[in-house]
Amino acid sequence: MTGRILVVDDVATNRIVMKVKLNAACYAVDQADCGRAALAHARTHAPDLILLDVVMPDMSGLDVCRRLKADPETADIPIILITALSDREAKMSGLEAGADDFLTKPVDEMTLLARVRSLLRARDTARELRQRGEPVLGFAEAACGFDAQDRPGRIALVAAGPKGAVLWKTALDDRVGGEVTILPRDAALGALGTAEEDAPDVFVIAADLAHRNEGLRLLSDLRSRPATRNAATVIILPEGDRERAAIALDLGAHDILYDPFDAQELALRIRAQMGRKLQDDRLRASLRAGLEMAMTDSLTGLHNRRYALYRLDRMLAAPGPGVAVMLLDLDHFKQINDTHGHSVGDEVLRRVARRLRSQLRNGDLLARIGGEEFLVALPDSDRGAALDCAERLRAAVGEAIFALGCDGPALTVTLSAGLALSPAGSGEAAQSLI
Repeated sequence: MTGRILVVDDVATNRIVMKVKLNAACYAVDQADCGRAALAHARTHAPDLILLDVVMPDMSGLDVCRRLKADPETADIPIILITALSDREAKMSGLEAGADDFLTKPVDEMTLLARVRSLLRARDTARELRQRGEPVLGFAEAACGFDAQDRPGRIALVAAGPKGAVLWKTALDDRVGGEVTILPRDAALGALGTAEEDAPDVFVIAADLAHRNEGLRLLSDLRSRPATRNAATVIILPEGDRERAAIALDLGAHDILYDPFDAQELALRIRAQMGRKLQDDRLRASLRAGLEMAMTDSLTGLHNRRYALYRLDRMLAAPGPGVAVMLLDLDHFKQINDTHGHSVGDEVLRRVARRLRSQLRNGDLLARIGGEEFLVALPDSDRGAALDCAERLRAAVGEAIFALGCDGPALTVTLSAGLALSPAGSGEAAQSLI
């Protein structure tokens, strides 16, 4: 089974029909016949997705949706509201309640399954980021929605022509709380080469631009490039084009809408996608920070001992002229700590680290592996080059005067260096060479 889905409907026949369709697509299906049962089941079993009827005897599906989204334990479960109501007010209420989509009975099976696949992919991505980037401490936080005060979101509109783009922008300008820009197709492709932090957060793209399916091809390009693969995408399709709606979702679109669309509905969908995108960005940043902390010495900003040994083993195993390894030790450093205090000693270590780094190449390894002990590894280096580098490092520290503030001491520090050479492919272990 590829996911567990909770079907909530007070009519048994509707639940059975939905279960048959989902079982045929290899999903496991649980059932609930009322809102209270749905809330209890969601908290106890944490389904991967919920298909929720709006009209039920005990409580509205909209109320169930609001309660699920307000509970940190269930807030990130995707919810598709399903109802016989087709009026605009019902749809807006559902989206404002936090639902990920709103489908009208009778539900088209192709659209339903494509939407389920899309939402489960997005949930799996967010879950993996959260598990890898955050320690499991028994706490849960509510999903963060988009707030324009966090930072202005960037929304790019790629319409079939200038007139259509202007109409879209006029409809959205005061509704989404972010910066809305019009991008021709070529300019959108140009965004592929930008840094990720400079790319739009959300693309709204017409499925057909100058040619049929050109918007879908642009979607594929955006999803395949590092700068834009994490941007959210909303595809605008001709009314009733269910087959291409399913294709767009399977290509990686985060949401779809049919033209002519309601401006408020598009704004709500953009804001929802913006919130999820920014939340995923925060999780990615947390993961990067965690990885950085795992291999970085917090005092000097250099690599730590654990990462240095791993990296040195990789250097020694790689083909090439050879690796030179140095251990650098600050002389009589304990006297600095004893005489001037550990805060002065820490500042000296930070300044020494900066001076050492300034003398090395980008591919060289520099790490703090002890209190006042540093490791340097020079790939593709022979004896003469290594001795020259060791002398530069010694002079960079020993010839400097460390003036520590207006009232602080002016210190000189010297270091001693040990050097070892290992021929390429020798298979020698890092610890043995040290």
